[in-house]
Amino acid sequence: MTGFMSTLVEAWQELRINKVRILLALLGVALSVSALTSVVGLGSLVREGIKVQSERDGGRVATLTLSVNGPSAPDAEKLEKAYAGIQQRYGITTSAHVGRTQAGFQFPRGVTAVNMTIVDIGYGTIHRVPLSQGTWFAADDDQRFAPAVVVSEAFYNQAGRPNLATDPTVSIPGDQPATAVIIGVVPDTWPDAPPAAFILTKAAAMTGMKPDMSEFKLWVGEEQAAALTAAISADLQGQFPGYYAQAQRVDFAAYGDPLGPAQWIVGGVAGLVLLLGAVGMLNISMVTVRYRVREIGIRRSFGATSGRIFFGVMMESVVATAVAGIAGVMLAVAVVKNPWIESKVAPGLIEYPSFPIDAALLGFGAAVLVGALAGAIPALVAVRVKVIDAIRF
Repeated sequence: MTGFMSTLVEAWQELRINKVRILLALLGVALSVSALTSVVGLGSLVREGIKVQSERDGGRVATLTLSVNGPSAPDAEKLEKAYAGIQQRYGITTSAHVGRTQAGFQFPRGVTAVNMTIVDIGYGTIHRVPLSQGTWFAADDDQRFAPAVVVSEAFYNQAGRPNLATDPTVSIPGDQPATAVIIGVVPDTWPDAPPAAFILTKAAAMTGMKPDMSEFKLWVGEEQAAALTAAISADLQGQFPGYYAQAQRVDFAAYGDPLGPAQWIVGGVAGLVLLLGAVGMLNISMVTVRYRVREIGIRRSFGATSGRIFFGVMMESVVATAVAGIAGVMLAVAVVKNPWIESKVAPGLIEYPSFPIDAALLGFGAAVLVGALAGAIPALVAVRVKVIDAIRF
């Protein structure tokens, strides 16, 4: 450890002496490391934003949709028993019926048609439903005399933005009039979206809402998604002969990572920039060794071994690029975690993830590797210097 620490101290002293000479090279390395780290960090942030937004639309990784189609609609009771049996046999705990229709709601300015999504409680988990205020459905909401609804911001605005703590209600006119209780608010899907709301399946039946279309979703583990898709499809087909029954994966990752190729391309460009920084560092290191030939010869005459000379010269580059790497990583963190950049890169996120540690380690490791490669050739030149020739230099 004494030899290693003394080499580090010696390398730092040499950097202080030659700081003007290597400053521009280190600046290039720092910017290259910052670019590489920022690409990885921003790529992770973009992937997380796309993942969250995609999971809100198609479901978490991995979500399966079950369907049974044929010449006529399958028996509803038999279909429900088949769904329940599949969940029990395969140990699936999270599922949801999803239906869509429209219903009229009485607002202060009149009755307005609202896009209704008829769901089970598990829908909130499968689709990562974000809540700007209030709560999602609970297990006892099926027992309410007044059905609970989770509404969009557009719905909430038309209702007059009442205080959710007072259990505000809204009327549903029609053949089976009812009074619904607003328990939660979700952000609009897009700007100027029409009013929308979620209601539980049993509550929808109580108010006479019948879905125009319906589907059944299961949330399974990604590792077993392929096996379960085939097994459940065969299971359903066996229970409904003469029908076309299948389980189909519908989440965004069903066909692989959509951002992987783009991130590799941008990362490759950042790697080329880092390579250019390494070439600049190599040139500076070669010039520095040329100026230190006499010094190296004197040290060799006093007993310095070839290994000590090699390690000492190489560590100068490693220490320099390590410092530049730390600076580059810090700059990348400042850029990626800037609130304005986060909001533009991943607008769908409510809570932003921390800076990925693998990106920081990649940037720092790349800087150290560049230093080692840029210092190895000058170190070999220094080792091959003959003592008598160096002293005469």
